Amino acid sequence: MYFPEDYKPLLGQHETEKAIKDAKDTFEKELSGALRLSRVTSPIFVPSGSGINDDLNGVENPVRFSVRNLDSKGMEIVQSLAKWKRMALADYSVPIGRGIYTDMNALRPDDDIDEIHSIYVDQWDWEKVMLPEDRNLAYLKDAVRSIYSAIKRTAFLLGEDYPVLEDTLPEDIVFVHTEDAAAEYPGLTPQEREVELARRYGAVFLIGIGYGNPPHSGRAPDYDDWSTETEDGCHGLNGDIIVWDSVRESSLELSSMGIRVDRESLLRQLEIRGCMERKDLYWHKRLIAGEFPQTIGGGIGQSRLCMFLLHKAHIGEVQASVWPDAVRKDAITHGTRLL
Repeated sequence: MYFPEDYKPLLGQHETEKAIKDAKDTFEKELSGALRLSRVTSPIFVPSGSGINDDLNGVENPVRFSVRNLDSKGMEIVQSLAKWKRMALADYSVPIGRGIYTDMNALRPDDDIDEIHSIYVDQWDWEKVMLPEDRNLAYLKDAVRSIYSAIKRTAFLLGEDYPVLEDTLPEDIVFVHTEDAAAEYPGLTPQEREVELARRYGAVFLIGIGYGNPPHSGRAPDYDDWSTETEDGCHGLNGDIIVWDSVRESSLELSSMGIRVDRESLLRQLEIRGCMERKDLYWHKRLIAGEFPQTIGGGIGQSRLCMFLLHKAHIGEVQASVWPDAVRKDAITHGTRLL
């Protein structure tokens, strides 16, 4: 089954379309105010071989094409803007304490297709300039709390306009290290640990995504700092915001974010992952040369957030993409349709 057995959407098709826009507009303003971010325009493709595109876990293949009128120069559809944003902060001379956010539209053809995954990815990508001395867990937690507060305010305002949409989030978000989670649940997979933590706390920020042998889950070596040992003896200045989805009765990741690599952590993580050759790419050479500011940033799934706030069981109810015929048929039996 692709939907919970007793699932019925709380909003009809017309109300859903309206609520999607209301949710996105509201959260965008709340996020901008909470983190002091200005909206910018971003690319949907970047040059191949530049190191600018996000390679995610290092195994996903981006969509590539050539541009005839640029001597058939190779381009790639972005998988995320993790690296582009940091370069933009430097090139736009954004001051310390301020940042940018943008609507990112990406294609990830190697991604799974299920109730929370699509090959089309839409998210708010954001990045903020920080001081070098802010490279610590306390600064990361403050940013997480600001984002979580923006989500809570959005949920409240949506409930004012759509009373059927109940806010199921707890007042505060809890912080847990992946290393501590592995020690507490040694017999569970990383995904099963996330489910148990989300069930227990309602909202959790899981610290240290990418670190460990094996790691909790994959994270590229050249944007988040996941290998630095923190003051509490664990590793990682990054993580994921995960909530309890009461419709699916499972965990739902809404955001991945973190303090970005500096020269030291970049070289360390490239070596850990065995890809030191990347240091000679355009983007990496600029970072190593000190041309980029110290930053914190991340991505917040637009469709994921709308799915959660509108109490939908499938991401296809709030996003136009491609789905197997069986999923579309199952949606109809539950009184809904996939966009």
